[in-house]
Amino acid sequence: MDRARPGRRERHEGQHRVRRRWAFGAMAALALALMVGGAGALLGVWPALGLVGLVLAVSLVVIQRLEARARDRRRSAEERLADRLLAGFPGAVILVDDAGVVEQLNPDFEHHAGYPPGQLLGRRVTTLDVKPLHGDMHHALNFAAARGQPWQGVLACRRADGERCYQDTVVLPLLEEPDGRRRLLLVQRDVTRMRQRYLHDQMLLEQLQGTVSRLPAVIFQARQDTSGRIGFLYLSEELQRLCGLSPEAVLDDADRLLKRVHPEDRDRLTASIAQSAVSLEPWWLEYRLLVPDGVRWLEGRAVPRRRRDGQTFWDGLLIDIGERKQAEQRVQQLVGTDMLTGALNRRAFFEQGEAVLALAERHGRRVPLAMLDLDHFKHLNDTHGHAAGDLALQAFAMSCRDSLRPYDLFARIGGEEFAVILVDSDPDQAWEILERLRLAVEAIELEVDGVMLRFTVSLGLTILEPGGSLDGALSRADRALYRAKREGRNRISAQGPSVTSRGAS
Repeated sequence: MDRARPGRRERHEGQHRVRRRWAFGAMAALALALMVGGAGALLGVWPALGLVGLVLAVSLVVIQRLEARARDRRRSAEERLADRLLAGFPGAVILVDDAGVVEQLNPDFEHHAGYPPGQLLGRRVTTLDVKPLHGDMHHALNFAAARGQPWQGVLACRRADGERCYQDTVVLPLLEEPDGRRRLLLVQRDVTRMRQRYLHDQMLLEQLQGTVSRLPAVIFQARQDTSGRIGFLYLSEELQRLCGLSPEAVLDDADRLLKRVHPEDRDRLTASIAQSAVSLEPWWLEYRLLVPDGVRWLEGRAVPRRRRDGQTFWDGLLIDIGERKQAEQRVQQLVGTDMLTGALNRRAFFEQGEAVLALAERHGRRVPLAMLDLDHFKHLNDTHGHAAGDLALQAFAMSCRDSLRPYDLFARIGGEEFAVILVDSDPDQAWEILERLRLAVEAIELEVDGVMLRFTVSLGLTILEPGGSLDGALSRADRALYRAKREGRNRISAQGPSVTSRGAS
């Protein structure tokens, strides 16, 4: 099959014709030379020349007829090929003049366009447009005719029964005629069903995007390439509300989001992603994000999958769990707090105390611990009633919290027994802090039913060495406390070689 472009094919055919003419010319010249030589010898010059002229005329006529037959055969073959192409084309083919008037249609036009050929021949092709006067087809014809360039696009058309359809259309400007006019060829293929599916898919996509945008979570797709670099392929609009970053900014540079992870949570985040990438187990993590108005707790969940090229993808969501964390903290506070005094209860004191001791051990620090007990509290209860005793405990706890630092642990571990862990304090600082507390309790005046109540506190102090036991330290502090009771109360007593007892001033 000849795949040469039309211009190149025409040049080749012209070259063949020139070569044939040269061949015939050479043969005629040779015959002429022979005839002139022979006839000149027999008849003389003038009769010979006349004979030669006759032979030349006959030769030219033969050549022209041969070429005409060849042209007819080529034209017939081209017409048969064109007819077969037009008959088999799965669409509409329309030939129009430069005014857009239909001159010729392919045989299957009616099946594809809905119009009988006789109804459209001689009429403007813009009749097919939903807007016959100023529709898109009108502009397409003008573009192709004016610029001599093809136009392609989807046109909204109307069938003979009034049904709207969509045609993928190509308008091809043909070579100019000898009179200067240019014909146009329109090729159309019905894409109505395809467009309907596209519009349906667009509607579903818009509905899905609307649903995703209203979800109280960030929907995301992340990717880890073979070098381990993390990037995002999709982020929903909820990201803007969650942390003040636009999805476009993070899609362009994932570090804009990753750098906002709380410094204390970054290692956990990196480790959890690496573990999920290796095991292909679902990723889950609660972590903090630094935002303009503070810190926000997030819960991340995603399902991984690995492609053949080695890249790992996660489809997941990020949920704001700030309210849940606050509720958990409130519950934890309630669970770990003495309801009457607001101090830590025994369970919370041991949990938090062990964490303080572990940190101190890593840094090689000693930790002061003290036991506190209200003096003559049973007598106060029996004399003025349990309500007065509760008020005394509440006033005592408030005075202790005011005397201690915010990060010191203060707990109620029995009826009127309390414990204190002084964080990041040496023995001398511990004495000063506890003495300030003792004096503050001694200065409490509590009026109950017109009676002014006063009370004091005795304290037992010990020092935990790195690696020491909290239970053992409480036992030593308890022994020091009862020594203070025996020595007259309202004083601090110590147990251990690092501290010495001091009484009330």
